Amino acid sequence: MPGKPIAAVVFLTAGAALAQAPSPVATVQYSCAQGKSLAAEYFDGPTRAAPDGRPIPGGRVILTLPDGSKLTLPQTLSGSGIRYANEGGTFVFWSKGDTAFVEEGANQTVTYKDCVGRKK
Repeated sequence: MPGKPIAAVVFLTAGAALAQAPSPVATVQYSCAQGKSLAAEYFDGPTRAAPDGRPIPGGRVILTLPDGSKLTLPQTLSGSGIRYANEGGTFVFWSKGDTAFVEEGANQTVTYKDCVGRKK
């Protein structure tokens, strides 16, 4: 009997961790120009207010690049479409409808273009 309370605590702790892990609201596989591809897992998050009162979206995306590396980018303010960017703005993922593209570097070179997505 002494082992059962510990097992119950471990089970409850593991269950609580699983319950807290958010599920993506959408998972999309993108096929891009030049035979490139990437996958995106979209997550919602709470909206907060900027100092000037504008709403700042709280979503994020986890991108899986062709080499298997993953990048988590927070959603940022955008005039049109949805923009996700790292802190320095040197990696930006844009999506609108079922299309997307990626800009990289200080010059914002488009490295993934004409991407068309299909939900998994």
